Amino acid sequence: MWPPPFTTTAGTVRCGTEDKKSIRILSGDIVYAESPEKLTVLEQHYLIVRHGLVETICSVVPEEYKGIEVEEYGRNLIIPAFSDLHVHASQYAQRGVGMDLLLSDWLNQYTFPQEAKFADPDYAKQNYDAFVEDLIRHGTFHVNAFATIHRQAADYLFGRLEEKGLYAYVGKVNMDCHSPSYLIETTNKSLKETEKFLDEHQQAAGHVRSIIVPRFAPTCSEALLKGLGKLAARYQVGVHTHLVESKWEAAEALRLFPGYHSDAEIYERNGLMDNGPSVFAHVIFPTDEDIRILKKHRSIAVHCPDATANIIAGIMPLASMADSGIRIAAGSDIAGGHGIAVYRQIARAVQLSKLKELYEPEVGRTITLARAFYHATKEGGSLFGKVGSFEEGYHFNALVIRNMEDPWRRLSPGEQLERFCYTGDDRDILARYLDGEKIECP
Repeated sequence: MWPPPFTTTAGTVRCGTEDKKSIRILSGDIVYAESPEKLTVLEQHYLIVRHGLVETICSVVPEEYKGIEVEEYGRNLIIPAFSDLHVHASQYAQRGVGMDLLLSDWLNQYTFPQEAKFADPDYAKQNYDAFVEDLIRHGTFHVNAFATIHRQAADYLFGRLEEKGLYAYVGKVNMDCHSPSYLIETTNKSLKETEKFLDEHQQAAGHVRSIIVPRFAPTCSEALLKGLGKLAARYQVGVHTHLVESKWEAAEALRLFPGYHSDAEIYERNGLMDNGPSVFAHVIFPTDEDIRILKKHRSIAVHCPDATANIIAGIMPLASMADSGIRIAAGSDIAGGHGIAVYRQIARAVQLSKLKELYEPEVGRTITLARAFYHATKEGGSLFGKVGSFEEGYHFNALVIRNMEDPWRRLSPGEQLERFCYTGDDRDILARYLDGEKIECP
């Protein structure tokens, strides 16, 4: 079963003296989203955490917790940490570069040469160290990341995320055709290196898990995908890739895989959606068959607003897909996206939904900030278990956001959250908590 048990050992003693060190109490304006319909807003409430898990939220501290110091945040916001379900960790060094190019030219002129550099372990280390630090700085504590074809570099990324205590899936990229010669492996080598990666990390005890990452169908042979499907069954892991992200990609996938009827069917028929989570980035031009398959496997479609705007691929029909029962998450898609902050993707998702409704009213509908926030916290977080909300039993992975009001005008907590998503940056994050422990910003 997935998600895997990303666990924090919870205590069973109610509140004996010996147990008080395991309890943390914060006070402030608490905002989270249990559902996409509306934000849960609890002004000037107390959030009680035990052994890293949310125990309760209350307006007055119960008698049994008297004597425990309260971390007072006044009218600052306490919100769940963010989840980024599609990001190319290896492209961190090229963020904000080549943004005037369309996808094919951007890949060939910038991305593929950049990823080839990860054959050098020192280069990989510098890039991945900076990437992980920036995740923490911007409040992204749960991440689903592409590495490159280079297993040694992918191993380092896996270990670095684990060392920092972040929740993550990491995959070694697979591509054996229709790509530059310097960035492909033979089918056999790709499968052998992937199996080594999966085997090495199979018994990982922390919050980081492995996942299979075919780059996308046009760069993978059918033999490679069949082999990856067998590895998925052997190691009980899922898949993370791109799906119908542009009209070119969708058409090219079906041209190269005759006999298949949709992009999603390529992964389903090759056994990549049966043994773990299936996470698909972009999903901009899904057919009815794609939707049927994603819904059948409870797949997650990742909306990457900045990236789709930068490469002019189109806009995900988020509202209609959600109506169809598809699970939706947010992704920065560094470096197709130019910024790592997921809160900016929340704002951009709302903006793009308005354009979708204007130009494609048959499939587009303007979404609320509450819905976008829900996808970037609770629904995206569901890939990792109980993270992304402050309901009882959820891991307390949280951010404290400074009061975003102007001195002469009061804003509600919901309005302050909206302002942070549109205008804020990492300097507005006053504190960060991971599994209930306060962590320092790198």
